Amino acid sequence: MTSSSTTPQIVLDGLSFGEGPRWHDGRLWFSDFHTHRVQAMDEDGNAETIVEVSRRPSGLGWLPDGRLLVVSMQDRRLMRLDPGGLVEHADLNGVASFDCNDMVVDGQGRAYVGNFGYDFAHGEAAKPAALALVTPDGAVSAAADDLMFPNGTVITPDGSTLIVGETFGHRLTAFDIAADGTLSNRRVWADLDRVTPDGICLDEAGGIWVADPTHHQCVRVVEGGEISDRIPTERACFACMLGGADRRTLYLVTGDLSGDEATLLEQRPGRIESVRVEVPGAGWP
Repeated sequence: MTSSSTTPQIVLDGLSFGEGPRWHDGRLWFSDFHTHRVQAMDEDGNAETIVEVSRRPSGLGWLPDGRLLVVSMQDRRLMRLDPGGLVEHADLNGVASFDCNDMVVDGQGRAYVGNFGYDFAHGEAAKPAALALVTPDGAVSAAADDLMFPNGTVITPDGSTLIVGETFGHRLTAFDIAADGTLSNRRVWADLDRVTPDGICLDEAGGIWVADPTHHQCVRVVEGGEISDRIPTERACFACMLGGADRRTLYLVTGDLSGDEATLLEQRPGRIESVRVEVPGAGWP
């Protein structure tokens, strides 16, 4: 077992719907969907708003020069926070077939962005989606297709492998990364059975923590699909990130899976919770 305690502690509450946690520059950064804010929180739970994204922020990452990239979900764009303010970095509409969601940005500034694929919330029939690749200059292409709701994504420390969670495929899918960022050699890294992967993060031992909102838990999976650890959460767990000074604090983003926007804004059920684990984080994000 890698977790030294399985009871998460609440670090911050009062969010509408948190997503996209990233450990960066000594703080946990995350998006809060319905307040349209990207925030950064220190280890004591003190948070500040970094930028507002009017069409709903989601995935986060950084260019090598330190500028923040933010997925703007509803208009399917990737935004960049320049010294003068928020500007468009890339238009994803040519690849994304519905709202965009999570993202990983590698050490060269290449962004891999998922999208829903279809309007599942209003009963549209399931459709596969493509994972977008955005180069540092803003050029967009499809890195992989036929993914069932590509969501949380990680890249191994050596930069050679990308692993993406297919939420409605109930699996983690791996690709080799070429020098130009293109993907090949698609394979199932882990069949997750009933686990519904949302956000994911990678540790030094090669295990992947998987947020599973459907079953109110975060599980650690090793290649092949074995679950080595299971952390129950009181509320649905949407995302996870290994952070803290030693990268051994597992942050869990939890909240209400079923509430509509008005209810979530009124009730603010979203939380950042944390639990200490033995194996530190690695790779990207």
